Amino acid sequence: MSTPTNTPLPLIVVYAKAPVPGRVKTRLEADPARAAELHSAFVRETLTMLSALHGEADIEISTDEATAAWSDFRLARSLQSPGDLGQRMLVSLSRALDQGRPQVMILGSDSPGLPPEHIRTLLRSRAEVAIGPAEDGGFYAIACREIAPTMFEGIRWSTADTLQDALRALQRCGLTFEVGPPWFDVDTPRDLERLGLQQL
Repeated sequence: MSTPTNTPLPLIVVYAKAPVPGRVKTRLEADPARAAELHSAFVRETLTMLSALHGEADIEISTDEATAAWSDFRLARSLQSPGDLGQRMLVSLSRALDQGRPQVMILGSDSPGLPPEHIRTLLRSRAEVAIGPAEDGGFYAIACREIAPTMFEGIRWSTADTLQDALRALQRCGLTFEVGPPWFDVDTPRDLERLGLQQL
């Protein structure tokens, strides 16, 4: 009788900036130290939420620069490559798929309160690409079983058109895609109010 081989789990790569005051969450119009503190807390909440997916996916945190932040989480860590967001994501997706992962998700860290079931919905999609839409017109996650070199070309990042640009790019590449359940990002003082937090 043959011994079954272990099938690699999907990989979720959490993208997070190092919590440097003055360089994160500037649109919150808060004191830079407070903005960095909130950013760090949002990342921590995201990583804690993902613990609910233990055994369903492996987790990695990928930062824009080396940082000791969140080191109490025993996770794989990586540094994002140079380039715009699309170029960085393409490198991360390609690397993990080349390593044999059946599916790779890049998850933002700006969506505190994101339900783990939203993540599961994207992971269960049989489409080549599954996207979690953000209410501001962007997306909080993208999960890929297949990728294409031009899948992020022509996208106006950090605008109300980001999601629609991304879907058009996927269509041009011929990749099948599915749009999952929506959630919201926290980028502005109004978003903080929605969380019941006050700007300091």
